[in-house]
Order: sequence, then structure tokens, then C-alpha cells
Amino acid sequence: MRSGPLIAHDGSMNDGLVERFLDDGFVKIEGAFPPRVAEDCARLLWRETGYDPDDPGTWKDPVVWVGDMAQGPFAAAVNSPVLHQAFELLVGPGRWVPRYSLGSFPLRFPHPDEPDDAGWHIEGSYLPESSEGAEGVTLWHANLWSRDRALLMLFLFSEVTEADAPTRIRVGSHLDVPPVLEPYGEEGASFLELGPKVAAASAGRRLAWATGRPGDVYLCHPFLVHAAQPHHGTRPRFMAQPALLPAVPYELDRPDLTYSPVEAAIRRGLSPSD
Repeated sequence: MRSGPLIAHDGSMNDGLVERFLDDGFVKIEGAFPPRVAEDCARLLWRETGYDPDDPGTWKDPVVWVGDMAQGPFAAAVNSPVLHQAFELLVGPGRWVPRYSLGSFPLRFPHPDEPDDAGWHIEGSYLPESSEGAEGVTLWHANLWSRDRALLMLFLFSEVTEADAPTRIRVGSHLDVPPVLEPYGEEGASFLELGPKVAAASAGRRLAWATGRPGDVYLCHPFLVHAAQPHHGTRPRFMAQPALLPAVPYELDRPDLTYSPVEAAIRRGLSPSD
């Protein structure tokens, strides 16, 4: 992963953020929200688990999923000025919906059992009417226009090293996914159906790990191929992986050519020689 700050001394984004996002499919915003906010969030998340932070004997499961959290610290984390500036750059001015909560927390604990969610995939973002599987299970879908998802975001609420089950990322894999999605049209396909296909399409990509300190945030293209992994370290990993929602649908054929970086990357994936 390339190093170097993405935030200038005056608090503005530097010119490399969009370039990195287009090439790699993600950018890491260090110190996107204050560490004290991360500590407050972590304390609330511990309460949701029912586990004792000081007693590993109470950490019964490899993964504890926590849903939407709307307390003040979570609203503060997602509404920092630097994140809003990044949303404007990557999604487009006025094309995203502010959040006042965070959801989808896969809290991973050191555990001998393997997690059941460690396959390579992209996130689904909507539920079409025909989304029921063979056993009547509702399946999240994705399509070429990334319906209902402007970005995938990874918020770190604990220190995460390579020993702490960081999310694995295939760098540049967002460019491999548009040709996989294109044949499915507007209806799209479920993340289960797409998983093996996007895994195969991105198999040659180099790996990166979503490591960092409390308060760091990864802003990811919706089509970035990623995966969880077993946690064989000693410290729980507290992270959120919410979506940033779009205010307007993404477009891949704009008459005025005002493509956001997310849209431009999709177009690049469809026509890599252009």
C-alpha cells in the first residue's frame, strides 16, 4: 500500500486522493475522527456484546454482529469535516446522503473456530422482489450502477494490526468487477452468486490489509473485492462497515461528462484500454 498523507496541513484533501481511489479502489483517511470518539463508540459496542472487556473467557464467539447504532459518538464519527470533504470528492457534490448512525459491525474476537464469512466478495446493497433463494432466504444484490450504495466504508474503533484479523483487500479489484456485473443488467445478482465470479476475476491482484488506529477510516469503491479472515491474535477487532447512501443514482453515460471517481472507475473497468 502506498504511503503518504492524504490530508494537507490546512485540513484539505491533497491531489493524490482521487488518483489513489481510481487506481486502488480505496483510500485510507488517517485520524478521520478523534480517538476519544472511537473510545466512546467501543465502550458502547462492548455493552452490546454482553462480554467483559477484561475477561477473555467471556468471548464466546469468533464474530459478534451488532446492528445500527445511533448514539452521539457514532454520529460524530461519520460526520467529521474531513470525511464530508472526501465524500464530496469521491461521490460528487450533493450526490450523497448524510448519515447520523453507523451499522453493520462485525466485531471479531480471538477464537480457535474459523468464521463462516471469510470468502472473497463484494457487498450487496438492495433487495429486488425476486431475491428469495431456494430456501426462501432474502439475498442482497448488487448491479453495475451500484444501486443504493455510494461507498463501502470501514471505520476502525480499535487498533488493528495484521495479527488482529484486518479485512483483506484485493488492490485494484474494483476494476475487475464491472465486466462481471454488466451481463446482469439493472436486476443485478446476489452477493452469493457474484462471490465466486468476482473472486476469480480478481485472483491476480496484490493484497492489502485494513490496518490502522482508532479513528482511521477506509473509503472503498462499492465494487472492491474484500474478505474477512480468522482472528488468531489477542485483541478484539472493533470495526463498522456501513454504506454511504447515494442521494441520486450513479450514471455511466452523463452528457455533461461530470463523472464522479466512483463512476469513472466503473467506466474504466468496462473499457480498460480507454
